[in-house]
Amino acid sequence: MSRIALKLKGNKAALDVLAKSNFNRLQQHKLFSTNSQSGRLAGKIALITGAASGIGKATAIKFIENGAKVLLADVKDHLGKSIANDLGPNAIFMHCDVTNEEEISSAIDHVVGRYGRLDVMYNNAGIIGTCAPTIIDLELAGFDRTMAVNVRSMVAGIKHASRVMIPCQAGSIICTASIAGLLGGIAAHDYTVSKAAVIGLVKSTAAELSQHGIRVNCISPHATPTLLSVNYFKKILNINDEKKVAETMHNMWEFKGARCDAADIADAAVYLASDDAKYISGHNLVVDGGFTSFKRLNFTPSP
Repeated sequence: MSRIALKLKGNKAALDVLAKSNFNRLQQHKLFSTNSQSGRLAGKIALITGAASGIGKATAIKFIENGAKVLLADVKDHLGKSIANDLGPNAIFMHCDVTNEEEISSAIDHVVGRYGRLDVMYNNAGIIGTCAPTIIDLELAGFDRTMAVNVRSMVAGIKHASRVMIPCQAGSIICTASIAGLLGGIAAHDYTVSKAAVIGLVKSTAAELSQHGIRVNCISPHATPTLLSVNYFKKILNINDEKKVAETMHNMWEFKGARCDAADIADAAVYLASDDAKYISGHNLVVDGGFTSFKRLNFTPSP
């Protein structure tokens, strides 16, 4: 039984609608989001970049499920508008190219103009980058593009979120980093450098903004099957079957008995956005099943 169904337990008519209809999760949220006054994010106002797909989309769903009002920001207008419509009246969409500081500033101003404040800023938008196999193959124009999307945009997001949060002396800012920012050799150089920079940015800004009651944290996922990552692994694995690629990604993980998907990263974002994390700032929440915690020794005897 879904969480929505559990909340409606005892309301037979509503449960019959869910049981008899072939509604997907987004359509269910559209029906019931007007009553979403409970949850860990009840009453909070949030902005999520890169919200039209992958982790951003999953987070928008989770935020609204937990009672927040959300502005979904992305360059994918048609997809973003469709998702916001499916999520119901607590979701709105706005075009935002995160490489353009003015568009980030405008999106934040739009939220404040509509709702009166911004409680949660989730800088999630990012790209895989050049996929250059070696440092010799790395084109610096591609490097600059990766840094513009993955790092510069997050600087701008934190800058302008802080501008409207400081007067309130409260707020939660979250950034999507990666375990590639913790370990070398698991991603292309430009992506690795960009994610390491995000982790440093979070620590640096958390130190300043703690004086204003604003928390700044990041989430570092393992490779999570999203459209972006699956397309990347399709290239490097030379496999066209998306299901096989996703299965291969799952099999890379050390932790057995559970799988990590975009919704699990969204759960981490819900936690950091909520008052449950009221004293957590400058933290990199690693969601990798322990992958970065150890390295196994190979005791295979020599022949």
